[in-house]
Amino acid sequence: MSGAQDRRPSRTEAPGVGRAAWQLGLRQILPRLQPDLWVFGYGSLMWDPGFAYEEAPHARVFGYHRALCLLSVRNRGTPERPGLVLAMDRGGSCHGIAFRIAPSAQGEVLDYLWAREMYTGAYRPVVVPARLADGRRIAALAFIARPGHAQYCRTASPEEAARLVVQGHGSYGRALDYLRNVVRHLDALGICDGPLHRVLAISEALDATRGMDRQQETPYGP
Repeated sequence: MSGAQDRRPSRTEAPGVGRAAWQLGLRQILPRLQPDLWVFGYGSLMWDPGFAYEEAPHARVFGYHRALCLLSVRNRGTPERPGLVLAMDRGGSCHGIAFRIAPSAQGEVLDYLWAREMYTGAYRPVVVPARLADGRRIAALAFIARPGHAQYCRTASPEEAARLVVQGHGSYGRALDYLRNVVRHLDALGICDGPLHRVLAISEALDATRGMDRQQETPYGP
């Protein structure tokens, strides 16, 4: 999950989803998530969930993949120079962590997730099929990119994604630092995401080139 951006809400990023709409959506999908509520994390939620859980095995979701596909216009960029951050987009599969929530904590956790994930309206809560590391098959709540949202950005190439990553600098810092942190944590969890590694490598090279260009433009003398 924010995904996928940072965990701290920044409610000026974009108009969000109201609590009433969130609760209506939950009423439609929660029956499919009982008796156990599982929440699937694919980004910062994996290493910084912010809520109590009963177990957290590795899991794979089918039908969606982890992608840099959301523009950040405040947290990791600006409207003029947006950065690029994670979400889950359609197609493929995604290796992440599934959190099982105790029945007594489900209401509190869902309220927390509304504040964390739905404040911009760029994510959509869905039920996804997942297979746990021990072979169990479950249905889990996940937050995927909303293609019709203004922040949705399916880049044409890793090079285009890297350009957005390198240019982005917002209230939480650089989009490049965000991507470095994501890749570092994924590696620590034993989750190898080749496409993210490729974008990071291109971003590092592009950032180094721009740094040298800035140094060459610095005037010398008194």
